[in-house]
Amino acid sequence: MAPANHPPPTIDPPMIDPPMIDLQMIDLPSPNQGPRAEGVTPSILLLHYTGMPTAAAALERLCDPVAKVSSHYVVDEDGTLYRLVDEDRRAHHAGVSFWAGASDINSASIGVEIVNPGHEHGYRPFPDAQIATVTALARGVVARWGILPERVLAHSDVAPDRKQDPGELFPWDRLAAAGVGHWVEPAAITPGLAFKRGDEGQPVAALQAMLAHYGYGLPLTGVFDQRTEEVVTAFQRHFRPERVDGVADRSTLVTLKRLSDGVAVAATGGGKRA
Repeated sequence: MAPANHPPPTIDPPMIDPPMIDLQMIDLPSPNQGPRAEGVTPSILLLHYTGMPTAAAALERLCDPVAKVSSHYVVDEDGTLYRLVDEDRRAHHAGVSFWAGASDINSASIGVEIVNPGHEHGYRPFPDAQIATVTALARGVVARWGILPERVLAHSDVAPDRKQDPGELFPWDRLAAAGVGHWVEPAAITPGLAFKRGDEGQPVAALQAMLAHYGYGLPLTGVFDQRTEEVVTAFQRHFRPERVDGVADRSTLVTLKRLSDGVAVAATGGGKRA
């Protein structure tokens, strides 16, 4: 599937301590919560954007018993942190979703809503103060629960058919530099090999197998169908945000291979993740 020449070895992003910030939080309990499934503890950190015009509107909805949605935390654009649900409880943030064999993502995850209008209301970059709080919060969450880097995910990763958040403007590379999440430098976008909607055959099946092995919910049909395009789009939003078009070009394939190799090396005890 990938060209014969091997990509250059990847280098872990340098570990950078984010500016020290006081993680004071405002408790705003949401009624929309419950116990986690029996025997399940958080193994995923799931990041969202609120996708509403204002933070106030998002907080109101997340605490509205009629809406039946919530998250563990909300981070406003100025860095203000709200706690809506205790981490040992199940918040209602993932919806219909899937990752690496699990479908009750709410029981398996900590959900963080990051205030941003989103693609429908004027998507914009995430301010530095907001990302500083998200980073500090995320470092604490992954340390408390032992969450692996490759299980720090976007809402769009676990629900690619219906979600876009937190989107291509979210700085995953900055979180990875602070020790949160799995990231490699995306391969350069160049002309050449690409798979798109309607393509069929063994190379498409191999692409689907790599995406499914990484965790995405994708059947191995050998047909580049709508579902495959949705998953490739979600992958690009997270890991190759320079161009998000649902086409599995060489840059997408090589970036996916580097990420998968990094997980495999770590799983066998062979060294750091890529």
